[in-house]
Amino acid sequence: MFYDLNVQWTPSDPNLPRTLAFLHELGYNVVALNHTISGKLPTDLTNPIPTQSQLQQTHKSLPTKLTILRRLTLVLSESGHPNARLTALASNYDLLALRPVDEKTLSLACSSMDCDIISIDLTQRFGTYFKHKMLSVAIQSGKKIEICYSGGVLGDAQGRRNMISNATQLIRATRGRGLIISSGVETRTGAVGCRGPWDAVNLAAVWGLGQERGYEAVSKEARTVVVSGKLKRTGYRGAVDIVYGGEKPKELDMGIREKQAQKQSQKQKQGAKKDGAQQQNEQHGLKRKADGDTPTGDGMEKPLSKRQQKKLAHAARVANGTAGPGAHKASGNDAGSGAAAD
Repeated sequence: MFYDLNVQWTPSDPNLPRTLAFLHELGYNVVALNHTISGKLPTDLTNPIPTQSQLQQTHKSLPTKLTILRRLTLVLSESGHPNARLTALASNYDLLALRPVDEKTLSLACSSMDCDIISIDLTQRFGTYFKHKMLSVAIQSGKKIEICYSGGVLGDAQGRRNMISNATQLIRATRGRGLIISSGVETRTGAVGCRGPWDAVNLAAVWGLGQERGYEAVSKEARTVVVSGKLKRTGYRGAVDIVYGGEKPKELDMGIREKQAQKQSQKQKQGAKKDGAQQQNEQHGLKRKADGDTPTGDGMEKPLSKRQQKKLAHAARVANGTAGPGAHKASGNDAGSGAAAD
């Protein structure tokens, strides 16, 4: 699967359906519509980008197999933004990207600010060189560095010169790791600034990025940032989101209810039988005994226990002279003593 995670979105864009359809024809499976905010954060944090279902209802020509995500890019000022507001703002989008304007804001985005993507405008001249230590901190924390190629394709001579220089430095500083390649196409250019995924890989190879790393930048690395962003917004401490599975079939639901009703009626019948037997015993003066015992009253003899039965049997054997082996000896001695007396 190929990803293009930066397609600029505006509220009134007649070229949007055509651009999305063209990206799907080029081979992209997932596209992110990007909404950029510069300056202070707005008080209203709702997402103005319509969902995929709303876009498909409005524009019937959109391909159904194309997955459309919603992304927010926040241009960092010198003071920065608190993480609490960023978390509340990011919960309404699928992806959150930060665009630093200088070295200070770049260091802030790489170290302390929570985001998914760090997008640098490579068509503008950056004041300092990109440092490996600074960018490696962001990559190790799961953030991805974005390279947008449309500025180097459709920009002026100075913009293309800055694009080549900055992209080469960025690839050198990151060692080719943690990079994603997006189009960054604007509404005024439309689908003219879009390139296929393999064209983007070849273009990055000209800037010094290997083809394997370039292929990962439009597929594996982009998928990683999409999945991690979804887990941040739908999971909590390792727990996954619970998805609604729909209602049970009516036939199955009716069968379960009938079985429960039968069990309930059987319990009620058994309880009624026990109550009736207890009332009958109380009327005859019988005491309530545990299960398996026979009820006893004042006019009935109490059954003997096993111990009492053994004692009575032993006493009967002693009386008959058959209490054990010693009984024969005792009877013989008695007979001998009687004969001697005679």
